[in-house]
Amino acid sequence: MTSTKEVQLASWVKKAKTLLEALPYLQRFNGKRIVIKYGGSAMVNAAIKESFARDIVMMHCVGVKPVIVHGGGPMIGEVLKQMGIVSRFHRGLRITDAPTMDVVEMVLGGKVNQDIVGLIEQHGGRAIGLAGKDGHLIEAKRVAPSPHESEPEEWVDLGHVGEVVRIDPKVIFTIEAGGFIPIIAPIGVNEAGESLNINADLVASAVATALGAEKLVLLTDVEGVLDAGKTLISSLSLADIESLIKTGVIAGGMIPKLQCCAEAVKNGVSRAHIIDGRVEHAILLEMFTDRGVGTLIRE
Repeated sequence: MTSTKEVQLASWVKKAKTLLEALPYLQRFNGKRIVIKYGGSAMVNAAIKESFARDIVMMHCVGVKPVIVHGGGPMIGEVLKQMGIVSRFHRGLRITDAPTMDVVEMVLGGKVNQDIVGLIEQHGGRAIGLAGKDGHLIEAKRVAPSPHESEPEEWVDLGHVGEVVRIDPKVIFTIEAGGFIPIIAPIGVNEAGESLNINADLVASAVATALGAEKLVLLTDVEGVLDAGKTLISSLSLADIESLIKTGVIAGGMIPKLQCCAEAVKNGVSRAHIIDGRVEHAILLEMFTDRGVGTLIRE
């Protein structure tokens, strides 16, 4: 019969083996930048929010340099609803007139950004929130009007919706030098000084490229990229992505996410990952274990 002491000892040995499994990854990623797009369920589920914050603080403590780019679409939608402003979308992007842009800045650049900063600091980290206007971080331009999906003769102007022109990483370097974790709201600024609402995946990809990051990680509300049989694909090359899109295996909202990852990898980011943000400690599992919890995208 196994004694209590033997059971306890076995538990300790298991924990030690887990730490040893992480050792080569800790050595590999020490001093490297990891850009993480934080969104979806990970931003609203209390337990997942706590595990996310602890993951980021731990990464920082062991010498990794995490950079967080966050979304917040559902929070924007809720505030707009409370204000009696109807949310309208075109090709997956929020049509953003001037009053809507004011709400986007208030929610993303204000409450959501500072809530994440506070969450990181509650768990022993040090963080600073910023957006596109801070240090000219995100230079952008307006997205051009495009044809209506059901009425091609009608063109849709998205208003204050932007695309990244350039990322100036100097302000990120300054924040890191002070021992802080950068928390970035995806709000850019154009030459006229207008604030522009930008998709967070696009900003994360552009930031990862500008920083020469080791990894880009997108937290999502799905298991990862699935094959035709709905089984998780653990690894994809850029050629695989093109083939699966052409054959229709990859469709819908997963296409732009994979395109963001592919763009980053093409431009020097070593690896990109699409992982299940609904899993507690998903980031640590993906980075510091042999198994991982999502899909890796490589050249």
